[in-house]
Amino acid sequence: MAGRAQPSGPAGSGGGAPGLLPLLLLLLSAAAIIPRGDGQNLVTEDVTVVEGDVATISCRVKNSDDSVIQLLNPNRQTIYFRDFRPLKDSRFQLVNFSNSELRVSLTNVSISDEGRYFCQLYTDPPQEIYTTITVLVPPRNLVIDIEKETAVEGEEIELNCTAMASRPATTIRWFKGNKELTGKSEVERWSDMYTVTSQLLLKVGREDDGVPVICLVDHPAVKDLQTQRYLEVMYKPQVRVSQNYPLQGLTREGEPLELTCTAFGKPQPTDMRWLRVDDEMPQHVVVSGSNLLISNLNKTDNGTYRCEASNAVGKSHADYMLFVYDPPTTIPPPTTTTTTTTTIPTTITDTTATTEPAVHGFTQLPNSAEELDYGDLSDSRAGEDGAIRSVDHAVVGGVVAVVVFAMLCLLIILGRYFARHKGTYFTHEAKGADDAADADTAIINAEGGQNNSEEKKEYFI
Repeated sequence: MAGRAQPSGPAGSGGGAPGLLPLLLLLLSAAAIIPRGDGQNLVTEDVTVVEGDVATISCRVKNSDDSVIQLLNPNRQTIYFRDFRPLKDSRFQLVNFSNSELRVSLTNVSISDEGRYFCQLYTDPPQEIYTTITVLVPPRNLVIDIEKETAVEGEEIELNCTAMASRPATTIRWFKGNKELTGKSEVERWSDMYTVTSQLLLKVGREDDGVPVICLVDHPAVKDLQTQRYLEVMYKPQVRVSQNYPLQGLTREGEPLELTCTAFGKPQPTDMRWLRVDDEMPQHVVVSGSNLLISNLNKTDNGTYRCEASNAVGKSHADYMLFVYDPPTTIPPPTTTTTTTTTIPTTITDTTATTEPAVHGFTQLPNSAEELDYGDLSDSRAGEDGAIRSVDHAVVGGVVAVVVFAMLCLLIILGRYFARHKGTYFTHEAKGADDAADADTAIINAEGGQNNSEEKKEYFI
């Protein structure tokens, strides 16, 4: 028996620390019985809501294994455990519950509800994720303050637009009609709220009267929030003089003249009067309110006539320069005369009639360069041009008729000449050739032939 016994080795021998292997086996056994949540994932989203609206919080589980889901508020109080609500706040209502989702709504949200809300999944250890609720507060009041209710043209006025108690701070934009303007903004914070004031400096003119100035707010909690004020601008009169008679054309001696003065302003002009610049008003001029009438113009009326209008802002005027022209000169209508010319050639007589207009009268020119009447001169020139054109046509017609007549006469003379010299012509070159028997004999017997040549023999000694 003693030989079976195996001597024990020294302590610490055997190639390892005593008890390490049993500890590893214990840890593996414990891990086998502990629930595992490593394959599950919680998912949620942040929520932005306008004050007074409804916020919805959703806790979702991917790869669910039926673990318990619960929702906690920023104070880590349980709002819902599965489908049970321990918290005594009736604004929280269960929207949906399943093994993979817990969805809860919060009605009538206020600033105090803002913060982090926690979604928990009951595994070991538990999983947790949070969602943030952000509460937006639109401006409670939007007001435009104007420095002066009524401004005078040319002045610079100050306008202030205030957006109170908003979250986050608002952005203010200015418009005058459809044109955007640039203001200067200041932001003040009161607790969790913001008040924004924007200042606009505007130089006004008469064209701005009745134009709206708009204060528009850009804020994520509200759309198209704006307010406006209509500008009221006072300005001095705007004066205009119009000629009623003559409606068009020149003012001539002996004719009437009627002028009307029109004035617009704010306030409406109350005082309006006519005067003659640098001279007294003629005695025969009739002024009736805004109208001025001269029944019979003459050259002593020449000058500048002024209409003045005034109101509480100031005074304005408009001038009318009068120049009286000579009365128009009448040109008598052109008359027509007929001239008959008779030409008698050798055998033919031709009568040609031409019509020539005779212009009687002339256009009287003005006495000086200033008295030049362009309208009357144009009319007289037009009449003279028509008369000249008529004369030119008559002269051209007469010349053409004379040329045609001369050609006809030439043709007739040539015809008669050729007719008189037409016929048969005889010569003495072949005299005696008619009685000859043949051609040789005819040549011999003819005058100037060989027989006659004997008569012209010449003798040389």
